[in-house]
Amino acid sequence: MTAPQIAMHRLQEAVRLHRLGNSQRRIAEKLAMGRTTLRRYLAALDAAHLLDGCVEVLPDLPALRDAVALGVVRREPAQKTSRVEAWRKKIEALHKGGAGPTAIHDFLRVNVADYTGSLSAVKRFCRQLKKGEGPKATDIAIPVVTLPGNVAQVDFCWGGKRYDPVQKALRKTWIFIMTLGHSRRTYAEFVFDQSAATWQRLHVNAFLYFGGVPEVVVPDNLKSAVIRHSFGAGDDVELNRSYMEVARFFGFQIDPTPVRSPEKKGKVERDAQYIKNNFLATLPEVDVVECQKLLLQWLAAVADRRCHGTTRRMPIEVFDTEERACLMPLPRNRWNPIVWKRAKVHRDTHLQIDNALYSVPRRNVGDLLWVRCSKSEIEIFANDAVLWRHRRGMPGSRTTVEEHLPEGRRDLRERSRETWERRAKAIGPEVAALVDRIFDGDDVLLRLRPVQQIVKLLEGFPPERAERAARRAMYYDNLEYRSIKNILTKALDLQPLEYEEAPRRWSKGALYSRCPDNSLFPQPLE
Repeated sequence: MTAPQIAMHRLQEAVRLHRLGNSQRRIAEKLAMGRTTLRRYLAALDAAHLLDGCVEVLPDLPALRDAVALGVVRREPAQKTSRVEAWRKKIEALHKGGAGPTAIHDFLRVNVADYTGSLSAVKRFCRQLKKGEGPKATDIAIPVVTLPGNVAQVDFCWGGKRYDPVQKALRKTWIFIMTLGHSRRTYAEFVFDQSAATWQRLHVNAFLYFGGVPEVVVPDNLKSAVIRHSFGAGDDVELNRSYMEVARFFGFQIDPTPVRSPEKKGKVERDAQYIKNNFLATLPEVDVVECQKLLLQWLAAVADRRCHGTTRRMPIEVFDTEERACLMPLPRNRWNPIVWKRAKVHRDTHLQIDNALYSVPRRNVGDLLWVRCSKSEIEIFANDAVLWRHRRGMPGSRTTVEEHLPEGRRDLRERSRETWERRAKAIGPEVAALVDRIFDGDDVLLRLRPVQQIVKLLEGFPPERAERAARRAMYYDNLEYRSIKNILTKALDLQPLEYEEAPRRWSKGALYSRCPDNSLFPQPLE
């Protein structure tokens, strides 16, 4: 590799020092170059009659360049031809296809039997190819001029571990940053997570801080903003439905940053570095509440009043004079946080949202449904239509609509004795007595299931028949569900009981008893 040629302005300074009478040693020391090199260049200038003359009138740079080109013999490198020149066509084809030097070297090493080049040689060769091609159109950075109130860029940066006074422990924190594209004014806030609810709240706080809403917000590709990324011009972007609710309410549009292209939101990326290097580097070890207070003070006293490196003006000055009036006004109504979630309907016809259970019609068991959650209610959607609405429940609660449960089985969820005794009493006193008798029939085994079956059976008949069936079952001591069902299906309850026909005190209604014949018994003596 040949040594680089000396810059012409340095050679012009060497001529000036020579005309002032400095020795070559002194000139070499001042210009920080070797005396041998200086001697070669001065000899070439002397041959072109440019070395001597007036100090006030120095030779121009093109003349010096021409003299050096004619008089200075450049040392040729020991090896002019690359060691991988023999495989030029193959390397050029692979390089044109987008392969890097390492990939090209590995391909040749594995697939070409007589390949003897090195990775360094391939790197030098690719560097020369790229230099010969010149910069591509995609390599050129296009500066974007942002109009006042048009764009705000959003990002997170690492905030370190901070003490949480609520949980009384150190927790990971991030700093949310929103930067207005025109004035470069910034809002920042410490958070413990990047959930959809937190993402919405941070946007609302930023809009309140600025006193208005920008037309377009450029977020990063986190899941709270973008569900599906766009990898090309023909790809569709799927936004988070919760984020879309915020955009519709405040009236801004969302322009997600392309994947792996942080330079497309360079303003907020630069502010993230600025906060790390300036604010976080001097932040004392305090809890996260105090950190947020100090951050807001730093934004007002330092960040807003610095001379910005690009605009050369203070962000607060540009904001007050140019951008504040161009922001969209805040809505009159307060924002009601709305979060969209997906939940699966379980076998019990309930889905779970924030540790609370809500019922849906049983035909949707096993489906994955969208749920729109607000502070006061949840809306369950199926096929983009509202399936059901519930009032918001506390964590651990269960909200059930009776008609969502299968008919005939929805009552089985009641497991208390008092409930079934109350339902039996509603039918009649005979049924209530029957239920009490079944419950009291065993002092160890809880006979709840037989009672449930019998009460549900009797509720399906007129109260008069239910009462007579209960009375007949107790009369014959047949307290099983099958026996009571047979009484009703065979209409035995419509037949009078034996004691109702001819009361017999002595037999108490025995099944096979006969009236006594007094002639068969000896008469007592008088």
